[in-house]
Amino acid sequence: MLRTRRLVLDMDDERPIMRLPDGLEERLRATLTFGWEVVRVRARSSGRGDGMLAASEEAVEAVRDAEVYLGFGAPEPVVRAGSGLRWIHSGTAGVSGVITPALRESGAVFTNSAGVHAPAVAESAIAMMLHFARGLDVAVQAQARGEWRTEPFERVPSVARELAGATLGIVGYGGIGRETARRAQALGMRVIALRRRGARAGQDEGVLVFSGRGGLERLLAEADYLLLSAPETSETRSLIDGPALERMKRGSVLVNVSRGALVDEEALVRALRDGTLRGAALDVFATEPLPPGHPLWRLPNVLVTPHVSGFTDRFWEREADLILDNLGRYLRGRPLRNVVDLAAGY
Repeated sequence: MLRTRRLVLDMDDERPIMRLPDGLEERLRATLTFGWEVVRVRARSSGRGDGMLAASEEAVEAVRDAEVYLGFGAPEPVVRAGSGLRWIHSGTAGVSGVITPALRESGAVFTNSAGVHAPAVAESAIAMMLHFARGLDVAVQAQARGEWRTEPFERVPSVARELAGATLGIVGYGGIGRETARRAQALGMRVIALRRRGARAGQDEGVLVFSGRGGLERLLAEADYLLLSAPETSETRSLIDGPALERMKRGSVLVNVSRGALVDEEALVRALRDGTLRGAALDVFATEPLPPGHPLWRLPNVLVTPHVSGFTDRFWEREADLILDNLGRYLRGRPLRNVVDLAAGY
């Protein structure tokens, strides 16, 4: 008698915009060959914090004897209970917090959703740059006070600038970096980027790409807008520290849509207060939620968004395409897309 192969679907997220849509379960069943079963976990899951929250008892029980797990993150109880798992997929892009010893020892292929969130994050990054380029921060503050305030726009230098002709420096030239670069180029920006150490430097679709410490120094010196879109690793933590902030162009803007750990927040507060930077747009923080009373809440030249830059009503359109494509590849024994390098952390 043939053993039934099991796929566990644990993606009923507690957040409505991320919740499993109608129809995907049926599409998975239609893709699978004879001998497979799909077990859908009805308990709410969560992709918050890269899926590091505790797994439901229902999910832990469902993965016993399962071969494939589709969820958010790779919860350690799920990995330990699913000793036969051969493929684990996460609906999150960030995975550094869920690469546990249990996952490393499991032998399962681990894939993430890098690229799925990229268009939304890229549009958020462009909006953040425009917020400061066009002086919208000043306008919003004046509106809150009921003031008709034109002086900051009329003086020289003015708070009103243009993105066209400005230089965007991208730290982390992956899916988000490339999506942002294309949009920035369409607006007339010059784009330079930094790839991880050892990667090939040169030209990439009109983007001048650097690598290594020397490449970072170029970005710090030349960028009018510095975008952080790199994963959190041992090499990127505190990459933008006090000395790095001091080397940024005076009047430049820092945009962080990756992870808060990449930035020394105390040094950033100092750079914002002393006028070294024009502003900072931050979607991620060292501690989330950002604690009440933190200086970043109160500084007038800071735009705070609560780790929502990747949210979009088109998430499941792209996520479903990725999952179904990878499922087809898995069934045919072909390499999967978005395989995470557990040693590198992304």
